Amino acid sequence: MFPAAAYDDAMDLQFTAVFRQVPEGYIGFVEELPGANTQGATLEEARANL
Repeated sequence: MFPAAAYDDAMDLQFTAVFRQVPEGYIGFVEELPGANTQGATLEEARANL
């Protein structure tokens, strides 16, 4: 079993968030996580939702 500190350091994950402007506002999704998507009237709202 790993000490908690070593385990936390190993779990430094990074994901790619993609945002696109559409007529209704913005959509956003995470490339590496199928189903992780959202929408918002503004880019800031879509970012907060994601």
